Amino acid sequence: MRTRDRGVVWTWWAPQIPILSHPATAGFVSHCGWNSTLESVTSGVPIVAWPVRAEQKTNAFFLVKEIGLGIEPEWGPNWSVGKDEVERAVRELMEGEEGRKVRMRAVELKESVKKAVAAGGSSMNVLAAVAAEWKERAS
Repeated sequence: MRTRDRGVVWTWWAPQIPILSHPATAGFVSHCGWNSTLESVTSGVPIVAWPVRAEQKTNAFFLVKEIGLGIEPEWGPNWSVGKDEVERAVRELMEGEEGRKVRMRAVELKESVKKAVAAGGSSMNVLAAVAAEWKERAS
C-alpha cells in the first residue's frame, strides 16, 4: 500500500467526527471553522491552523495564541502558505517541542470537555437552566 507508514491525506468531504475520534488520528490540518474547531477539541486532536476566511482567522488566533491547541504555518506573500511550510508545521505538531505541548493541551481539553458535558457538568447545568427558563416563559 502506497500510504503505509506515511498516513493518509483525504482531500474531499469526509466523515469528520469519526475520523477525528479515531485513535490513529494524531493531528488535523484545519481551516478552523467553528464546527471543525469544536470537533477537534472534543476529540482531543491538536490542529495545524490554516484559516481561510470569516471567523476562521479569529478562531485560529485563539486556538494557537490563547488556548495552545494549535500551530499556525508561516504565511508567505499574498497570504499564501506553501507546501514546505505545511510540512514544517505538521512535523512540528507531530515531532517538535511546541507540538508536544500542543498535543498535551489537546488531551487536557478533551478531558475538560468530557466533564463539562457529563451529567452535573457545567455545560449540562447551563443547558438545563436555559431549558427550564424557556419552559417557564412558554407556560
